[in-house]
Formats: sequence, structure tokens, C-alpha cells
Amino acid sequence: MGSKPIGHCCLSYLIAKKDILSIELIAVFTNDNKTFGDTSLSKLASDVSIPVFRKQDYLKNMDYDFIISVQYHEIIKAEYLSKASKMAVNLHMAPLPEYRGCNQFTFAILDDSKEFGTTLHIMSEGIDSGDIIAERRFEIPSDCFVKDLYDMTYQESCDMFKDEIEKILRGEIKTVSQKDLRTLRTTSIHYRKEIEKVKEIDLAWSEDKIWRHIRATSMPGFAPPYIKIKNTKINLVVDDYIK
Repeated sequence: MGSKPIGHCCLSYLIAKKDILSIELIAVFTNDNKTFGDTSLSKLASDVSIPVFRKQDYLKNMDYDFIISVQYHEIIKAEYLSKASKMAVNLHMAPLPEYRGCNQFTFAILDDSKEFGTTLHIMSEGIDSGDIIAERRFEIPSDCFVKDLYDMTYQESCDMFKDEIEKILRGEIKTVSQKDLRTLRTTSIHYRKEIEKVKEIDLAWSEDKIWRHIRATSMPGFAPPYIKIKNTKINLVVDDYIK
């Protein structure tokens, strides 16, 4: 269940290794979100005769051992998570419990975080709140733009999935509760609707804060950060990110 380049990477790996992993891929659920690149999970699945669905409610008529969620476009209902006889697993492209929810790359830069990461965790009813199966962490370079952080996280996520999925399918895992980590790490949750607010820049802010907001919200393919003068929106575009 997934979309975007990371979903394509993980599905490609499962298809290529299905005999070695001794698995049957019975369905792919996707909306083929091409925001981050022209990668079609529908075509990838159809080319090897895997049925493709958009809505998760088709799960009610299926029997399955695992759900593998990678950037799926809906919150998966608890009734479908519990139907997985073995495990429901999510790949979340951010460190947990620090950055749950959406737009995690943006908020890590806004927070001036020095470290980022990616996580495989068991899916529960809460948003990105299940026990951690595996994670990778890395340093955020100084003056990092959101696209750079996304690209780094994408590669780490692909590598982590390939390294860990066989152990997950075999049940050879040790998990860590996110609750146990909250005394050592921060925690937050962000929603899609927040991104527009953080794109609006106030020129009265310090130079450092303005620069962080520009770096955190200047993503090719998306509306840029902006200022307002006399109720007129003026976009701020960084030359290096003009495509």
C-alpha cells in the first residue's frame, strides 16, 4: 500500500525478490501520486499481473498475512490492520517519535534539528505511533534545503527497507516502544494543513529565521514561500531551485 518514489522502490524490490523471500504479492493499493516523480506503482504491479486498487475497503474481502505501507494516501482503518495475520508495517520517512505525521522534512529544518532519519514501525491506530522495528539516523548538513533532506532520506529509506524486510517477513525482529523513547527524544505530530502557514514569511523576523523558512519550504514542484505586502502575495524563489 503506497505511492511516490519510495513506494516504487520498495514494491520493485518485493517483486524482484519474491521468490527468494517466498512471498505472494496479492494486491497493490495506490493513488499513483507523481508529485515527487513519475513513478507508477499501478504500472509496476500490472506488468506482473498483481491486482491494483485505490481504496482500502477492498481489503475487507481479502485474506493476508502482511500489510506493507509506504507513503499510502489514506490512514489505514484499524479493522484492516487487525486482519493482517502476521503484521502491519509502515515505512515512515522521518525519525520517531520526533516527527510523526506530514511534512516532516520541513519541520526538522524549521526546528534547526541536527539529526534526521527514517523508520520502520508496526502500524497501530495512532498516527506513526507503533513500536519501532528498525531505523537509520544521519546528520543534517548545515544550510540544508528541504529537497536535499528528502533525497537523503529517500536513499536511506530504500536501503533500510532492502536490509530489513526479509527479517520482518520471517518474524526475526526486536521492537522498541516509542513510549519508552520519549524520555530520551522529543515528540511531535504535524498535519498537511500546516504547510501553508509556515510558508508565509515575516520580514521582521531575524535573518536566520527567514533563511530557515526559505530552506524548509522551497521544494521544486510545490508553491514557494512568500511574503505579503498590502495583502499582495509575493513569492520568494531561490535561483538554485528553478527547474
